[in-house]
Amino acid sequence: MPTINYTLLNRQLEALLDTRDWLTNSAQMCAFIQQEVPDLNWTGFYLQRQPEVLGLGPFQGKPACHPIPFSKGVCGAAARQQQTQRVDDVHAVADHIACDADSRSELVIPIVIEGYLWGVLDLDSPLPARFTADDQAGIEALIATFQRQTDLPTR
Repeated sequence: MPTINYTLLNRQLEALLDTRDWLTNSAQMCAFIQQEVPDLNWTGFYLQRQPEVLGLGPFQGKPACHPIPFSKGVCGAAARQQQTQRVDDVHAVADHIACDADSRSELVIPIVIEGYLWGVLDLDSPLPARFTADDQAGIEALIATFQRQTDLPTR
């Protein structure tokens, strides 16, 4: 798999996010990641719009599961623990929510503002063990840029 230059992607994302609007920026970010990061079959946001539940937000890919309780799946674990989840084989996760049977690995990054979970960014791949520690750090850096350049509602 080719090495991804996340520093360059971050500079490109900074230029792309030319508004403070959360909806526009989250839609742009999903399209950007889906286009620039190889071997993904789904990229999207799940937002906390009610307590302990994630609702579908902007995404790229097949139709998705909605809603996702904090108690279920990899997205729920990221929301509940407010920690990034990197899973090499989603089929080995007992409470995995299979929105797309083709997905094999997953990277889910929580977006937390002053202790409040705004949502998560979910990346799925049809390849097992697709996401490395470098991918995790690179995508987390993209999320930091997204947060800096976006007015995110907290409640």
